[in-house]
Amino acid sequence: MDDCVQINKALDMKMVKTLFLCNRKKTEFFLFVTTADKPFSAKEFSNALGVSRVSFAPADLMGKMLGTKIGATTVFSALLDKDNGVQIVFDKDVLAEEWYGCSDGTTTGFMKINTSQIFHDFLTFTKHSPRIIHV
Repeated sequence: MDDCVQINKALDMKMVKTLFLCNRKKTEFFLFVTTADKPFSAKEFSNALGVSRVSFAPADLMGKMLGTKIGATTVFSALLDKDNGVQIVFDKDVLAEEWYGCSDGTTTGFMKINTSQIFHDFLTFTKHSPRIIHV
């Protein structure tokens, strides 16, 4: 059994994945938090938000805007987005879970936090107004 699956079962939580996306012109940026097991569809994401086609943002912009590397981006990167240049978007399925399991900002560690604390307290503190979509 995969180490991550064993840890998740022991801690009784589901992990999320956080994707850094942008539009073709690289003028709109999104931090999309979804369930780790759900495949990502750029078309469904774009349709749900009513925005033009999106793709993964370049790694150099991720580092510049969010201070993280590929595989280590989390919602906590919102702390570095002081100008609110990145829209935070949550998959509705993430919010249905009591616990939020995510990377600790590295590619090797993780943490478990109450989902409502992330969505209501943390994002309010960072002055981000997250959007909720169902894909």
